[in-house]
Parts: sequence; C-alpha cells; structure tokens
Amino acid sequence: MNAKLLAAMVGLIMSTNASDAAPQSLAPTGTLRATFIATNPVQGMIDSNTGDVRGPAADLTRELGKRLGVPVRVTPSNGVQGVLAAVKNGEADIGFLAYDPPRAAEVDYTQVYSLAQNTFMVLDSSPIKSVNDIDRPGTRIGTTEGDTGDLYLVRTLKKAQFKRGKGDMDMAVQMLRTGEIHAYGTNRQRLAEIARNNPGVRLLPDNFYGVPQAIIVKKGNKALLDAADRMLDEAKSSGLVAASIESVGLAGVDVAPPRTK
Repeated sequence: MNAKLLAAMVGLIMSTNASDAAPQSLAPTGTLRATFIATNPVQGMIDSNTGDVRGPAADLTRELGKRLGVPVRVTPSNGVQGVLAAVKNGEADIGFLAYDPPRAAEVDYTQVYSLAQNTFMVLDSSPIKSVNDIDRPGTRIGTTEGDTGDLYLVRTLKKAQFKRGKGDMDMAVQMLRTGEIHAYGTNRQRLAEIARNNPGVRLLPDNFYGVPQAIIVKKGNKALLDAADRMLDEAKSSGLVAASIESVGLAGVDVAPPRTK
C-alpha cells in the first residue's frame, strides 16, 4: 500500500468518533455495500489479476466501514443508472457518483470529495487548441451520453453539434480519425489513457469542467449521509483522499475544498 495512503488511513482510524459505531440500520445486511461506475477510473479501478477494487471508492468505503464497525464490499455497476438503481433499490448502501442536480432528486448526496477535470481529445493535426475553440458552428463533438461531462456540455454549448455515444473509446478514436467528430469530451484521466495508446491524438491543455465526485445514499437516509459526511471531512483534511488519488495515478483529479458548514 502507498505509504502516504497508509499514514492517512492510520490517522483517521485513531481519530474515529465513537458515535459513528453505527446502529444495524446503517448497514442492514451487516456489511457496508458500495458500488461505483465500472468504467470510471476516477472512482475506482478493478485489478485485472485479482479482481480487487482500488482507488477512492475502495479506500473511502473501507474508512466508512471502520467507523461503522462493519466489513465492506465494493462492487462495480453498469453506468450511472446502474449505481442509482443499486442504491435506490437497496442493493447497495452507498454509491459513488458525480453530482448532478436531476440525480439529487432521486438520491441524497454527501459533500464533494474530489473534482475530476474534463477536457477534449483531438487529432494532433486539429486546429483546436483550447476548450474556447469548441463551441463554434460546424464543430462536431463526441460525448458519453448521460455522464456528467455530457450533461454539462449539453447545458452550456450553443453552437457545436453533438454525437453522443455509449463511452466506447476505441470508437471515439475512430470517429476522430475519420472526421465524424472533431473532438471528444470526457474526464481527463480516461482520455490520458487513450492518448497514451493511440499515436496521433492529443488532449487540450485546459479543462471545461471539474466534475464533482461524491457519495450517494438512499433518499432520506440522513444517519448514513451524516456518517459519510463526517468521514469525508477528515478524509480530505488528513490527506486520505489525496493519497488515494495518488496511489492509483489519477490524472487531472483534485481534492475538493472543505465543505461550508
């Protein structure tokens, strides 16, 4: 385990508030069950050899489980709707999901623990140099339909045309090469991985949105929400969130500032 991550977790264990020794209702099965978007490395990564989950979803779930005095299980879900459904249906106690106002009508969100910066991928030969060059007539951009970056762009861009897909990044690169799209927008971490393996494409140097990453609970579960918020207060101030981001080498992901109480 990363030394900084271990030190941060030890510090949090020592400072755990005894009042977080949770009633059974906070983990009704006796295990804190968490889920995240399987294809979003900003939330978690699945080790191809062991199947273990690494990254913020795993580290923060373990920390909350220690505070509640229960074991944990972290499993991936299929996209945003999979995470939402698992929490709403009681298949998971907590989920990791970017904040978006319409989703907040379906579940309750904790404070934000990190900001996942989003940018665009273009061909090396593209005249597009900055995110300010994107929203122009005739510019065709690809996005992953339904993800937070996509929702933000749909709300804010007025002139560019959208080609919204299912998040197939190999297809995104192909669309760039054939000229079907001029740019593809999503989180910088995902795009950095694609650019490393595909010569001839590059990332823009600036970002169009810092997507707020948070934990969700079933609507009205204030006790679990409060316990998660207390954990996140200390996870950010102690360095646990920063260490978790560093331990899996996430690019363009920043620790969120302290919440305003």
